[in-house]
Amino acid sequence: MEIAEIKPGDDERLARVLLSLQQAAYAVEASIIGDDRIPPLRETLDELRGTPLRWLGAFDDRRLVGAIARSEDHSEVDIHRLVVDPTLHRQGVGRTLVSEVLALAGRRRTVVCTGRANLPARALYEGRLAVQPRPDGGRGPGLPRPRAGSAPMD
Repeated sequence: MEIAEIKPGDDERLARVLLSLQQAAYAVEASIIGDDRIPPLRETLDELRGTPLRWLGAFDDRRLVGAIARSEDHSEVDIHRLVVDPTLHRQGVGRTLVSEVLALAGRRRTVVCTGRANLPARALYEGRLAVQPRPDGGRGPGLPRPRAGSAPMD
């Protein structure tokens, strides 16, 4: 698997592949949490291409199989999205992408959010990022998505 920076705003073909991957991944999350009000699930191609996020893609034999999006500043990296081809769940794609972002973050604080009922995502983030779940006072089984923080990992 190769990890590389991707720019969906600059490449419509890549953006279309990413959008399809994102929709498939978030459809799985919607099923897990019992709620389909996940904004990226309903995002259009133009919205995806216009988002100011920085992306890394995971490629298997030049095929995009996962991606992670983040925003960052001098003190913090915020993981906004992690999408993995549902046929490749639990095969290390997500963990590899998160590890890559943590390496890029260095000593900066890393934050992430996910639905409280999304146990697979929580297991990844709480295990790899060593974050503790926060009660979110949410309106449903997984929304809104609370922020959870992490100290830099060594």
